[in-house]
Amino acid sequence: MILKKAFICALVLCAGVSTLKAQTDPKAKAILDGVSKKYRSFSAIKSDFTYVLDNPQENIKSYKQSGTIIANPKSNKFRVTIYDGSGSQKTISQEIISDGKTQWTYSRKDNEVQVNDADNNPQSLNPAQIFTIYEKGYKYLFTGEVKQQGIIYQQIDLTPMDSKKPFFKIKLQVNKAKSLIYSAAIFDKNGNKYTYILSSAATDYKGPDAIFGFNKKNYPGVEVVDLR
Repeated sequence: MILKKAFICALVLCAGVSTLKAQTDPKAKAILDGVSKKYRSFSAIKSDFTYVLDNPQENIKSYKQSGTIIANPKSNKFRVTIYDGSGSQKTISQEIISDGKTQWTYSRKDNEVQVNDADNNPQSLNPAQIFTIYEKGYKYLFTGEVKQQGIIYQQIDLTPMDSKKPFFKIKLQVNKAKSLIYSAAIFDKNGNKYTYILSSAATDYKGPDAIFGFNKKNYPGVEVVDLR
């Protein structure tokens, strides 16, 4: 259940990628415009991340998982990998992969992959847009700077314009020197907090496009459940 919530929240993070309308803080807008310019210069984006869940209702505090995301927002392609363990003991627990047309959700525990049509609606919740979540549907406010381990982060609060969304605020931290998102903390209406920390700086991924597909040969004995 916790792992499922992690992926649901990862999707909640994401939104479309058109120009944000007015009603925003000019300081925050200037910072986020710089972030957009940086990310849009990449062919695709790759970063390691740490996911932290705080769920008071379930008495869960600082539950952590690690993962890697490779995303191409321009073509709506992505690959999200979640790991169990760490270091030499690290193994793949779950993956969500999309080539823009088809989406595969793989579970190592069940040795099963579910196949669905990709949702390319610009308003849909999509991990390919994780690095541009702020570009549509939010008001934003610059709330100051904080210095951590010698690095200055600019802090921005995002408030969804749609009051029906299940969360009411996202707090972003942006590396001031690199114009890259460092962390995003989502606060939902049930009192839960979901934090994503990009534990490695986002890089320009130039690897083969095949990474955005599911190759059954690499998953011996996997059961394919086609839900299309």
